[in-house]
Amino acid sequence: MIESYDITIIGGGPAGMFAAFYAGMHNAKTQVVESLAELGGQVNALYPEKTILDVAGLPAIRGRELIAGQRQQLEQFPLTIKTGQAVTNVSQNENGFTVTTAQETTQTRAVIVAVGNGAFTPRKLNVENAEQFTNHQLFYSARNLEKFRNQEVMVAGGGDAAIDQALMLAPVAKAVTLLHRRSQFRGLAHMVDLLEQSPVKVVTPFLISGLQETANGALDVTLKTVGGSGELAHQTVDKLVVSYGFTADHQALDAWDVDLAEDHRLIAVDSTMATSVAGIYAIGDGVMYRGKQPLIATGYGEAPVAVQAIMTNFFPDRRGPVHSTSLTPKQ
Repeated sequence: MIESYDITIIGGGPAGMFAAFYAGMHNAKTQVVESLAELGGQVNALYPEKTILDVAGLPAIRGRELIAGQRQQLEQFPLTIKTGQAVTNVSQNENGFTVTTAQETTQTRAVIVAVGNGAFTPRKLNVENAEQFTNHQLFYSARNLEKFRNQEVMVAGGGDAAIDQALMLAPVAKAVTLLHRRSQFRGLAHMVDLLEQSPVKVVTPFLISGLQETANGALDVTLKTVGGSGELAHQTVDKLVVSYGFTADHQALDAWDVDLAEDHRLIAVDSTMATSVAGIYAIGDGVMYRGKQPLIATGYGEAPVAVQAIMTNFFPDRRGPVHSTSLTPKQ
């Protein structure tokens, strides 16, 4: 027997988890399929200690705490959560879609794709011997703050993620230097303001051109000025965190039988989060529409829109009130 669901949510990051919660509020039989070993997406896998500021009603919350709260939110419904399963194919049939993983095949009436930017791989430091220092003195995410306690730390990068990590490390590290190749940062204005008010030392405009281990096991970082004479400088640190962003890999989606239209290499959706394939919706960082903002808060808003559209279009007999205060789970 092939198990059948009303809604299958592919991707268990914050947006996918909230979509599952809202589907539960509608009493829809729902499964969540996540390729990682745990729910939470990039927030849990890469930034569990990051302070998140863009969730309404929560002035500041760490990534791991946000995901823990969402897990608790899901426990009130009989949802099926499957982790460590990558979806290898989604194909149409007369009753909706067949969803295939290496472990099983299931049937679903509708699909919500919430895979973010796909498989995420950090942009590596382009220095010849960088690999030998990776996960020792060189890191691409500060997942465990205790590793950096009372250490001299350099963070390289100029976007919000780099600023976030520098600010996150400042209270626990002995000293934090933020290195950027430009004189101005690409981060949000408020985050740049916080950076200027922090004890983080900002060094610009420099690039990392070399790494060398010192006699006491620290890291000698060779810095090269951008523009001008290309003058070299050196700084010795205990740990280096490179935050140059991530490369997205949508090869898994490309292998599916269904062909989803794209916009700027992201999934194109309309105002109901519907894709070009009837019955498949998409939410989160992996979608594109006019005015799209890649924020957790935006994904949270897209989730109920997609679920409501599915319930309206495919389960009209079960249409419920649209106000969350009226969608009370059964005791």
